[in-house]
Amino acid sequence: MAVRARKKDGHKYIFVIGGVMSGVGKGIATASIGKLLTARGLSVNLVKVDPYLNVDAGTMNPIEHGEVFVLDSGLETDQDMGNYERFLDRDLGPDDYMTSGMVYRSVIERERNLDYGGKCVEAIPHVRDEITDRLKRAAAASKSDVSVIEIGGTIGDFQNALFIEAARVMHLLDPEDVLFVMVSYLPVPGALGEMKTKPTQNAVRMLNSYGVQPDVIIARSTHLLDRKRKEKLAIWCNVPADRIISAPDVESIYDVPLNFERDKLSDTLLEALGKEDAPPADLSVWKKFAEHAHNGNGTVKIGIVGKYFDTGDFVLSDAYLSVIEAIKFSAYSLKYKPEIAWINAKDIESGKLPVESLAEYDGIIVPGGFGETGIEGKIRTAQFARENKIPYFGLCYGLHMLVIEYARNAAGLKDANTTEINEKTPHPVIDILPDQKEKLARKDYGGSMRLGAYPCILKEGSIVREAYGEKEVSERHRHRYEINPKYVEQLEKAGLVFSGRWQDGKLMEIAELPKDAHPFMVGTQFHPELRARPLSPHPLFTAFIKAAIERVSKRK
Repeated sequence: MAVRARKKDGHKYIFVIGGVMSGVGKGIATASIGKLLTARGLSVNLVKVDPYLNVDAGTMNPIEHGEVFVLDSGLETDQDMGNYERFLDRDLGPDDYMTSGMVYRSVIERERNLDYGGKCVEAIPHVRDEITDRLKRAAAASKSDVSVIEIGGTIGDFQNALFIEAARVMHLLDPEDVLFVMVSYLPVPGALGEMKTKPTQNAVRMLNSYGVQPDVIIARSTHLLDRKRKEKLAIWCNVPADRIISAPDVESIYDVPLNFERDKLSDTLLEALGKEDAPPADLSVWKKFAEHAHNGNGTVKIGIVGKYFDTGDFVLSDAYLSVIEAIKFSAYSLKYKPEIAWINAKDIESGKLPVESLAEYDGIIVPGGFGETGIEGKIRTAQFARENKIPYFGLCYGLHMLVIEYARNAAGLKDANTTEINEKTPHPVIDILPDQKEKLARKDYGGSMRLGAYPCILKEGSIVREAYGEKEVSERHRHRYEINPKYVEQLEKAGLVFSGRWQDGKLMEIAELPKDAHPFMVGTQFHPELRARPLSPHPLFTAFIKAAIERVSKRK
């Protein structure tokens, strides 16, 4: 079986394509490839291609598509971008994300401006060429050696065909610089007890019908791939057996790069890219981190009180993916394993779940969200955590719940609320900014919130200043409603501390209770979870977990 030689110079592109079915870890495989190549001394940028027609991920319900991950630039993206940043341990830019909606909008705007010189504008070549131009622009912006591009969806989907076509043409023009990796699933039917290769064979055959031949197959399954299956796939898929990588289920996604390296994936990729002289991989720090996912001095119980859980008979934790990972990173760094429970705020609101049941947790997080569903359940959660001195961390909407609860029950502002829920509330302690009112009036919903990185000045002597160890920080935002400046003085007199501010102190970014009043009662307008990384846990999550661990000790 011939393997084509590749030249060493020139920017390299690795396209990661899914076969058989979705949801088998194509994003984690892409992130892991990026991690391995980085460990081998190459500079890498990771690109996510989403074939839906939404211009970005911002207008989609989290139950529909999982978490919306916001970049520093303010671009609202797919949750895979979060995995990319966490595995690479660096920020990604707006050029590293692409949707069909972005591509088509750009082509249509160019057509309206006569940029095509009056030609008949069509999917091929114009839409296809817009895709390749964007990929090359991302490579140039990142100044990387290799671009690893995940094409969303699965082989055979109508939606992603143009992206695969763009990849095919890029390979046709520069065959030495373009590599294809297929992530495919090999089922082990319970009644048979044997791993079956036929679905992957069929997926490769379908990919061949697009004019594309995979160079590497990552074989996902519940079990390790044995030599016999590798040889069978090699024969029927025209891929050398040593380029078929076993990817069994693992306890932690952070084991995936290590598992890939045991099957010599980085050697395989570098050989195929003509870069065999790259230095050996140094994954010692990553390996040490990954070991913490399996070991610890004890466990700490964290309850996440949210609303985006309902998906038929199943629980969708992906809506809070970055929050979950941020908890893990901080807990692991303190040599503890987190036990995370999903608590539906609607159950607390209805009384189906007594709020007193929250006493079993060492820490409580109320994450971001929109709308009135479960809001009273979240407010009761904040009250119970405050009155019972359970560490509480409110993220964006969770900050609003903290402020509303404190206004009602500690500052004497009866029926205080957010105008997002009750426009006629007598005490709008949370209100919308004037410019946001104008946007909503003209139904300008997409990409129009306060988005992306903004500075925050921290108050001397506060819990958050101690946690960060800095006076000024930058954090990512995604919201329309803010703490109403008109109520700040009254709330401060009642004991609430606004320990983080922006824009000459006019906008409140963080609220907390002093440490002598509560071990950890903190809410942030921004989303600190978006900056948490495996090798650099977020300081606020670490401070929260430390407080939760102290509660573990006291309970014992």
